[in-house]
Amino acid sequence: MFDHLQIKVADLRDSRRFYVPLLAALKYEVVLEIEGVVVGIGIDTHNMFEIRQAGSDAPLTTSVHVAFSAPSKTAVDQFYAKALQMGAKDNGPPGFRPEYEDGYYAAFVIDPNGHNLEAVWTSEEPSARGARTTRASGGPGS
Repeated sequence: MFDHLQIKVADLRDSRRFYVPLLAALKYEVVLEIEGVVVGIGIDTHNMFEIRQAGSDAPLTTSVHVAFSAPSKTAVDQFYAKALQMGAKDNGPPGFRPEYEDGYYAAFVIDPNGHNLEAVWTSEEPSARGARTTRASGGPGS
């Protein structure tokens, strides 16, 4: 659905130091960088998450929820541990979330900018899951 997603951050250098190693736990890497302006992390420049330095032409992004695809349960666990090690706040430890859907394994943290980050792995193939209609309100990720 998305080519890329961008959030504006208060301090690009600090955010880069947080996001690059964090997303490396999910096997993503820097795929775009314009020094002092923007860093894109993902698979390629058409499948990436960008952090951009906020300024007068790019207002600071307020709290968002971003869920990153993880290649395995272990990667979700590593994402969570790395985030906490780097100063993120716990917002839901790794575990299955049957209230979302069968096989939904995720962890949630609040990053230094106040964004709710999620790493998610599902035990079923995407084509087998279909549309999600069971997601509960409240709880982690809301």
